[in-house]
Amino acid sequence: MSIQFIRRGILVIVIGCVVQTMLSSFWFTDRPGYKKLKFPYKAAGLSPEVAAAHLLSRFTFGATPGQIDQVVQEGLENWFLKQLEAKYPDDSLRMMLRQYDALYLSNTQIVDMYPRGGREVRMAIKDGVLNKDSVDKQTDKKAYKVIVDQYMKDRGLKPQQELYKQFISQKILRAAYSENQLQEVMTSFWFNHFNVAMVKNDCAEFIPNYERDIIRPRSLAKFEDLLVSTAKSPAMLYYLDNFSSAVATDTTKKDWKGNPQKQKQLQGLNENYAREVMELHTLGVDGGYSQADVTEAAKVLTGWTVYPMGDFDNMDNARQKISADSSKNPGWVHEGDFLFNPRRHDMTQKVVLGHIFYAGGGYEEGLELFHILSHHPSTARFICREIAIRFANDTPATSLVEKMTKTFVQSDGDIRAVLITLVSSPEFWSPQAIQEKIKSPFELAISSVRSLNVHIDDPNALNNWIGRMGEKIYNYQAPTGFPDKGLYWINTGSLLNRMNFGLAFAGGRIQGITVDLLSLNNRHEPESAAAALEIYGRLLIPLSDALQMQKRLSPLLNDPALAQKVSAAASSKIISENGAGNSDSLRQASIAMTQQRTKQNNTMLAQVVGILIGSPEFQRR
Repeated sequence: MSIQFIRRGILVIVIGCVVQTMLSSFWFTDRPGYKKLKFPYKAAGLSPEVAAAHLLSRFTFGATPGQIDQVVQEGLENWFLKQLEAKYPDDSLRMMLRQYDALYLSNTQIVDMYPRGGREVRMAIKDGVLNKDSVDKQTDKKAYKVIVDQYMKDRGLKPQQELYKQFISQKILRAAYSENQLQEVMTSFWFNHFNVAMVKNDCAEFIPNYERDIIRPRSLAKFEDLLVSTAKSPAMLYYLDNFSSAVATDTTKKDWKGNPQKQKQLQGLNENYAREVMELHTLGVDGGYSQADVTEAAKVLTGWTVYPMGDFDNMDNARQKISADSSKNPGWVHEGDFLFNPRRHDMTQKVVLGHIFYAGGGYEEGLELFHILSHHPSTARFICREIAIRFANDTPATSLVEKMTKTFVQSDGDIRAVLITLVSSPEFWSPQAIQEKIKSPFELAISSVRSLNVHIDDPNALNNWIGRMGEKIYNYQAPTGFPDKGLYWINTGSLLNRMNFGLAFAGGRIQGITVDLLSLNNRHEPESAAAALEIYGRLLIPLSDALQMQKRLSPLLNDPALAQKVSAAASSKIISENGAGNSDSLRQASIAMTQQRTKQNNTMLAQVVGILIGSPEFQRR
């Protein structure tokens, strides 16, 4: 045997090992329990098809045509493991997103390019384009706007509304077309958990990078890393006001003027973030903390602020002062857009949840606080219950939450491990959990896109419909985020809007989307409304009882009195006093609304699909 032949053999073996390692690292991980994963859906009496449909309904924004069969063929466990790794390249999606140039900008670039709060006017005054004395005396507003718009164009500046439009568009496209569906679902979940809102101008411009650089990369990682990263984000620092929280010094007494009636504000201490990080982000409202803990935690986090960015308003001078001060005095921390300013930090001794932070500490105190919160038993239970509500049902079984909590503690807050425990539990596959969750307006719209293979050219009109149905993207003002329970979404007005959406969507009357219903049935139009209901019912609502659904909907397809029934359903109270929906009224409102004929939508197939999208069955996941 020649040396050359031996060398070739060794090379083949080495290449084979490398390829095997690459493939293994691409899809799988060495985390305990991954390779032994086995879903107990058969013990619950579910077929592989029903189980796959249930899995897709919870961990994607909706199954695409043929995907249920694909998951069954691939193996439910294999599909889930690949989704946990979130390593599909998403080349087609990336091509779609190339038109949105703002998605690739840093926070500093966004601040420079998309001025807010009249900043462009101040810049124009500084550059001599506008006269400072005449700004408030302008009588010809149109001419004034022309001057400002031209100045922005010459300087390469853009209105912030364009930034927000791009950002909302990318969210819709990612949810609709990403192959890494679980990552997108978890990104949405965590954004809602660590909510920030565009309605607060101070933080709005930082939200694109908050989701892109903070939430999405950590959506399937360790909870503590996610918690610390959100705390350092300019979006969160501005949203909950921690950027201004400082210890009382001669300087801060001048810099941070508060309500004279509130001594803490007068001193510069702001408790907003400290309170919400305990109540909403970690421990939960009943997590065992006190008001004293909130105050002490706020002191621990004094000095956590935002590094000055932008080329205006003396920001360069501010950066130079920070650089000079930090070179002389220890304790400063500058990481990207985050800044820890030791001159604003409370250096006294503090006690939070019984843990002593000794006097003289600095930035590391905040990290220690987040470590304590991340590893607190109340946090494990609270986070796991929130995840169970999102993926199992609105009132998850205590046994399920306890198993997930145990995994959270043992895995050091590993989100992937918690999800594996969830989906490996009998409670997740219980027949009572099937279609128990109500879709939010965003989920309804995106599942309609995915179920019908709809092409989105411009997401703007679709976004308007989502807002009309009650979910204005990135605009939920309270730090709680949108509620994740069905009762929040079910009321008379929202239901009628949902039904109207189904009709408009199926009829191709929403601008910016292309609906081709015949492509889903090999270009054959069903012979009758009943046949269309059967064919497209299986496609859109695979988990429903087909015979029962047809029995309920078929008699109403050509009911001449349905238009009048809409008014009756709209005026009736369809949510009872105890919060449970009146299913008959709901179904009547659903079907009636989707039966309204218009000149733009007068085809049998569009009418049937509109009924299906508007039906109570499709509202569930």
